[in-house]
Amino acid sequence: MRADRVSRRLRVAAVAIGFVLASWTAAGAQAIRQNEPGKFDYYVLALSWSPSWCAVSQERNPERAPDQQCSGRPFAFVVHGLWPQYEHGFPSYCQVPAPRLDRAIVGAALDLMPSPRLVFHEWDRHGTCSGLSPHAFFETVRKARAVVKIPEPYVSLDKPITVTPAEVADAFLKANPSLKADDIAVTCDRKRLTEIRVCMSKEFGFRACPEVTQRACRLDKVVMPALRGS
Repeated sequence: MRADRVSRRLRVAAVAIGFVLASWTAAGAQAIRQNEPGKFDYYVLALSWSPSWCAVSQERNPERAPDQQCSGRPFAFVVHGLWPQYEHGFPSYCQVPAPRLDRAIVGAALDLMPSPRLVFHEWDRHGTCSGLSPHAFFETVRKARAVVKIPEPYVSLDKPITVTPAEVADAFLKANPSLKADDIAVTCDRKRLTEIRVCMSKEFGFRACPEVTQRACRLDKVVMPALRGS
């Protein structure tokens, strides 16, 4: 009997040691590739609700001239960024200083990301971690954006509406049949819907991302401001 108890304790100890070693190995593998360009697991395509961004920007800096996306023609969902991700955490600023962007690349990206300042920031922080050249990265952003269809009600919203995060997520699921609930997160500030975050593989297939979805909006209802000029 005593020998059996000792044997069981040894087996439990062996399992515990194995688990710790496996955890150390996984953590060590990620540490080795930390911020190494091109070494990541998947992308997050972040689509910002431009009217919310413009409203927040105006509230924070009422005396400041509006950003390009908050003047001129109105915008609905725009690309905030395409972010390389690890299964746990994400790389950032993988090349310092970052390779410079030329005017042609910035100008070509403005239909997706209507702010030169945003284009430069996203390249410095996230694009440099993709392992791609500037031209190839922004072409990848374009390809990823083309995969996601925006639900019709949000294409030209002419008056503010109050919605639940679940309603917005469901609208995207219906517009994109291969998208699953575990692949998307709706985010918000204290009162407004701010972004839709869609997780996808390097080949642009939708995929689950628990670490992203667990940070989704927890409010019961949020406001979606109307497109500017409506």
